Order: sequence, then C-alpha cells, then structure tokens
Amino acid sequence: MNWEDKIVLVTGGTGSYGRKFVRIMLDEYNPKKIIVFSRDELKQHEMRMAGFDYESLRYFIGDVRDVTRLRRAFQDVDVVIHAAALKQVPACEYNPNEAIMTNIMGARNVIEAALDMEVDQVMAISTDKAVNPVNLYGATKLAAEKLFVRSNAYAGGKGTRFSCVRYGNVVGSRGSVVPLFFQQRETGTLTITDERMTRFWLSLEQGVRFTINVFEQMKAEDTGKDSGEIFVPKIPSMRVADLAKAIAPDCRLEVIGIRPGEKLHEILVSEDDARQTVELDDMFVVEPAGASWERTNWKGRGKPLEDGFIYASDTNDRWLSTDEIQELIAPLDRKV
Repeated sequence: MNWEDKIVLVTGGTGSYGRKFVRIMLDEYNPKKIIVFSRDELKQHEMRMAGFDYESLRYFIGDVRDVTRLRRAFQDVDVVIHAAALKQVPACEYNPNEAIMTNIMGARNVIEAALDMEVDQVMAISTDKAVNPVNLYGATKLAAEKLFVRSNAYAGGKGTRFSCVRYGNVVGSRGSVVPLFFQQRETGTLTITDERMTRFWLSLEQGVRFTINVFEQMKAEDTGKDSGEIFVPKIPSMRVADLAKAIAPDCRLEVIGIRPGEKLHEILVSEDDARQTVELDDMFVVEPAGASWERTNWKGRGKPLEDGFIYASDTNDRWLSTDEIQELIAPLDRKV
C-alpha cells in the first residue's frame, strides 16, 4: 500500500490509540491527508498544542452517532480506522444505552457512511473482551465485530472492505491499571482484584503498528475482494500481580476481589473461533464463517488450528518477565 496516495481518517482520533496512530502516520508514512474525527474540541486543541499541527492534518468535530456528519467527513477518504468507543467497563455498565448508541449504533453508522461514500478500506479496533463477553462493553464490541465482518456482503460491487483488529490490554491507555498503580505506589499499598488474574499485554505502539501492517494484508490486490477477517496478534501474557510488583516491589498488595463484569483470564481466540482460524508466524487470522463474498484463501498462507484450540491469557506460551514489564512501563513512570 502506498500511504502517500491515501486520505486516512481515524474516528476517536484524540484518544490514546488515535494520537499514537496519527503520530506514526505523520512521522513515517506521510499520507496525502489524515483526518482526526472526534467529538471533543478541547482534545483536538490539545493535540494541536502538543505538536500535531501539520499541513496534511485536519480536525473534524463530529460524533459516530451522527451518520450524516460521518458521510460528510468520509468524502474522498480512502482508509478509515474506527477507534471511537466507550470503553470503561463500569461506565458502560452504569450507562448501557450510551454504550450501545456509541459502540453498536456508531459502528453501524461508520459502515453505512463508508459504503455510501465508497471508502476503500475500513478497520475496526476491537478487544479481547469481545470474546465470550461477561460485561456490556465486551458485548457491544462483539456486536460491532459482527457488523463489520458481515458488512462485506453489503458492499456488493462497490469494493468497500471491512475487517477488525482484536487485541488485549494496552499499557498506559486511558483506564489502564498502570496509572492507578503508579498513583497507589505513593500510599505504600496497591490493590489487585485477584492474585491469579492474567491479561494479554502490548504497548500502544505495538497495537498501532500491527494495525498498519494488517491494513496492507486485508485486501488482496489480485481480486480486490478479500476481507472480513479478524486479525489477532500473538502477544505475551502477564500476571497482574507481577505488574504490581514490578511497579512497586516494596509495596503491600491488597486483594479486593474481582469486580462485576471482570474475568479472571481473557481469551483472544475462542474454541469456536478456532474452527475458522489460520495461524501465521506473528498472528492468528479469524476468517469469516460462511462468507458470501469472494475471498482469497488464508489457509494457503498459514496453518489451520487444532480442534479445541483456545488462545487464552493463562495458557499462553509467551510471558513477560519482570525486566520486560519494567521496560514496557518505564516510559510511563514519572520517577524514571
């Protein structure tokens, strides 16, 4: 993909993911134009003041709940990254209608606008919490995944293609436990929900670079019809208790119990997903089941998974050591 010829738009562009994506795009890929679409004028202003003020960069105030505004924003756009979402689990539980309006109806609006304006490629950012969800946030992201995958059938001859990226916890993103642990370190006590708890973990930069990489694989140049995949990176696991000890080795750990809507372990590829998943060196590709649109065959590029395979954070074969955890969180620690 020649990014220099592309007009790129990112929804939720002022969030943690959006800012990192825009920075890497501007510094390394030099797209023809990049558009930040978000509903918060203050955060857009703060981005400008932080140095995000390039000739090729545009700011567009709007909400994914407004399909008319999305259509206007998507005019002449080639590539869309859909990162806008309500993602705080307690907030989604307390405000279920709002979570549904943004995460599900907003996803539908992005799809409708992309089809209407004939956007070439659309990638939605998903989460491990969409797999066998136990909270509303995960359920809304599961629904959004289903919408994006099946919308390839709606595209018909227009050529618009939709895929998803699904990965685990992002170190230091808004709502991450890392800033909380840094704050609690000053008190001498860190609170964890369960000493056995595990999570998939990656840095914000790793998440963005993975997305950029699979963008170049989601649509086969020879047919122009490939897509509907869910791309899952192979990433390490970490025990939350080990994270706490790496941040504050001299502090006491207080176990407070698992909160409502929280899992002990997370899953990125379920046993049911595995039946249509192909394993590559650096990722898993969940192919759309029963796709009615023309697609290339991922099984020719990787190997099918064994029956009963589950990619879970507690049975992962890659674990972060204490040194690796400390290296990952060092840029976020003001004391370093």
